[in-house]
Amino acid sequence: MSTSGLDYRKYLDPAVLAKISGLELRARLILDGFLSGTHRSGHRGLAVEFASHRAYTQSDDIRHIDWKVFGRTDKHYVKEYEQETNLDVMLVVDCSESMGYKSHLAAMSKHEYATSIVAAISYLALQQQDSVGLALFDEHLQMFMRPSGSSQHWKALVHELESKVGQAKTASDRVFSELVERMRHRMLVVIVGDMFDDPRAVLRGLRQLRYRRHELVVLNVWDPAELALPFSGPIRFEGLEQMGTISAEPDGIRARYLEEVARFQAELRRGCSELHVDYVVFNTAAPLDAALSTYLAARTARMRFRSSRVAGSA
Repeated sequence: MSTSGLDYRKYLDPAVLAKISGLELRARLILDGFLSGTHRSGHRGLAVEFASHRAYTQSDDIRHIDWKVFGRTDKHYVKEYEQETNLDVMLVVDCSESMGYKSHLAAMSKHEYATSIVAAISYLALQQQDSVGLALFDEHLQMFMRPSGSSQHWKALVHELESKVGQAKTASDRVFSELVERMRHRMLVVIVGDMFDDPRAVLRGLRQLRYRRHELVVLNVWDPAELALPFSGPIRFEGLEQMGTISAEPDGIRARYLEEVARFQAELRRGCSELHVDYVVFNTAAPLDAALSTYLAARTARMRFRSSRVAGSA
């Protein structure tokens, strides 16, 4: 197993390994790398970051009033911090057949990479007293676990994440419709997958979630071979998600293929931007702790931007 350069020796004690699964081990290694890279505790970095402003009420401590905003607007606003604004986080993971792909350039499949990141994110969220739920999907919503902040919840969540990919296609529009009906109140929804579907269907599904005022983050996972088509041929490509097989000369189709990849990502990025959805591309050859940092940076940037809009329009 690749550990992205992290120190995994302390986990090699047989007594420790006997108690944890492969996914749990990967998640712990990601967290080690992330926390050592930030040089600060996970609680401090995630739970007390400035989040937003809200209107002052008589029960608020005046020490939290933002006097700079008062000077610009002549209105009283207090600062809210992550620690004061606990979230319900719904982690939505693609388990369709294409997520099982792993080229010789990657240490793990897209599904293994995605579930490792999700396991780490869920652990961090639970540590900051957020509630975390999980949904797995392909053509349908295959599993739905309601958010919980229980100390035992992470083990149950990791157990569900260890489910294998199936042979079904992705059906984003249908799945997100099913998801909307399950989520009765506003949540932070983190969708992790390769998004191999018609981009218009993906965006229709995201639009439904945004209509219900959910905050959305899309983590689009790609194998490095899918991003570069590094093969030499002639070669026979075996399609996933019932796409059949095709024989081709990679050198002859590479330029057009890369154009299609760029178009696909650009359409998703543009549509997500219009919906105020964070869209981040992940390469499974990248270290997992760096990928986690990218996700957290995107979330922090989004929350700060939202806060600046509130303060600026007040």
